[in-house]
Amino acid sequence: MFSLSGKKALIVGIANSHSIAYGIAQALREQGAELAVTYLNEKARPFVEPLAQELEADIFAPLDVTDTAQIDTLFDQIEELWGRLDILIHAVAFCPMEDLHGRVTDCSRQGFRMAMDISVGSFLHLTREAEPLMADGGACMTISYFGAEKVVENYNVMGPVKAALESVTKYMAAELGPKGIRVNALSPGPLMTRAASGIAHFDQLLDMAAERAPTHQLATIADVGAYAAFLASDSAKNVTGGVHYIDGGYHIVG
Repeated sequence: MFSLSGKKALIVGIANSHSIAYGIAQALREQGAELAVTYLNEKARPFVEPLAQELEADIFAPLDVTDTAQIDTLFDQIEELWGRLDILIHAVAFCPMEDLHGRVTDCSRQGFRMAMDISVGSFLHLTREAEPLMADGGACMTISYFGAEKVVENYNVMGPVKAALESVTKYMAAELGPKGIRVNALSPGPLMTRAASGIAHFDQLLDMAAERAPTHQLATIADVGAYAAFLASDSAKNVTGGVHYIDGGYHIVG
């Protein structure tokens, strides 16, 4: 029903083959999109490079979202090679472990700033850089979680951080909508990703989510990818500012 043939997509956040960003990248590529894939640093490169090769990425570049120079270099590459950008996937989040495992009340100022900068501020920065390359419209997406809306045990300070991310999504959708740029957040249920493994008692969270969800199934990275591919397509050109749950209906259960 839709195709992404010829669309240019930047994928930020692949860490390994279990990453949500990788599931999205696979789905976009299957629908014909051309990809730019980033990796965090040289330590991460061996895990990401084979995936970028498999995806036939046109651009494979380092990107630490706290490094403005790297962001500038990446977008210069994109402009030089493609001249435009149609899709931005932001799947980056971080919080220092000592702050993630403690009470929200006890979160250090430095840890809170870091979590907000990497998890939220980087989406603002990347979208701002993408805007001039989306002269004909585009789709920007980020990854949230139900803990932004309700208190989820052990999710701790990432709850308020994701709440800020969802609010940023809505405000940018309102501001960029007149240019045909859609901004949406995807909210999968719990998935066993590298980032999620830092959450205390995460196995219990997975079991509880599967038990409580109406489908009794956890979402997969392929499920998230399929939804993202639709939102990236012209068929979703009038869908923006939403938080889209891909969680087997978990979020509707009281």
